Amino acid sequence: MGFVIQKLFYSAPNPFCIFHAETKLMQKLLLPFLLLAVTIAFGQSRYITKSGSMSFEASQPTFEPIEATHSAVSALLNADTGELAVLALVRGFRFPLALMEEHFNENYIESHQYPKTSFKGKITDFDQTTLSDQPQTVELTGELSMHGVTKPITISATITQTDERITLASSFSVKTSDFGIEIPSLVRKQIDENVQIEVSLPLKPK
Repeated sequence: MGFVIQKLFYSAPNPFCIFHAETKLMQKLLLPFLLLAVTIAFGQSRYITKSGSMSFEASQPTFEPIEATHSAVSALLNADTGELAVLALVRGFRFPLALMEEHFNENYIESHQYPKTSFKGKITDFDQTTLSDQPQTVELTGELSMHGVTKPITISATITQTDERITLASSFSVKTSDFGIEIPSLVRKQIDENVQIEVSLPLKPK
């Protein structure tokens, strides 16, 4: 009889072991959902685009227009902090004339050596809760990198939000000499040293 009781005692499930096993099972089941929730929560604060537009013009009156457009600008906005990063591959600029595009890449911007133009900075006092479909003027501060030179820059921009899309747009000018871009004396009268740049970034949640 004592043997039977002893056998039943040792073969009975241990409540602590059952609880521990069930807890581990619940952790395994919940972990993917918790990770997904964290990913979604983090992702909602980040807005991204790979189809931003950028154009520039460096024309002089009475001469042939010097202008180009880019339709594959990448950008990332952290809506929690207002931090912004923008990147454009230089060879993505398209000119009206193929020869003009070739001269731009080989003789001026030297895209084989400096393939990227970028901005890294922040929207000052950014607060996403105040955004609407009505444009607001904001200030961008950060660093603009071009032709191997990085310069601090502060520019104004407009920002709107429609549904889930945030659109940031800016128009500003830079001097070619500030970024070590030389304009040959032969064509100096045809190219404006003050280059007008326009950017539009349609950002969507990542």
